[in-house]
Amino acid sequence: QVQLVESGGGLVQPGGSLRLSCVVSRSNFILYHMGWYRQAPGKQRELVASITTGGTTNYADSVKGRFAISRDNAKNSVYLQMNSLTPEDTAVYYCNTNPVRMSWGQGTQVTVSS
Repeated sequence: QVQLVESGGGLVQPGGSLRLSCVVSRSNFILYHMGWYRQAPGKQRELVASITTGGTTNYADSVKGRFAISRDNAKNSVYLQMNSLTPEDTAVYYCNTNPVRMSWGQGTQVTVSS
């Protein structure tokens, strides 16, 4: 069964940084474009960053210049480096393929608060 396991979230002060990790238990991970999504309370889940199989990245306007997505195909992993965090970044963060093809993992909570 394919699993997505996210980690690295936590409580951080405004202006702080976090690095999220996602391990994908799928043998052909290298074939999939991947994305990081987030869902804030009362809002729909949104795609905030994506990376293609070739390493091309794309970002939502709200995180552009602050977040960086990367992948390590040898480790079946995708990462999200988040800098200059604001309270508006508070959400549960998930990884998945882009477009979404796998069942969602449990996500990792990111809370930005002083």
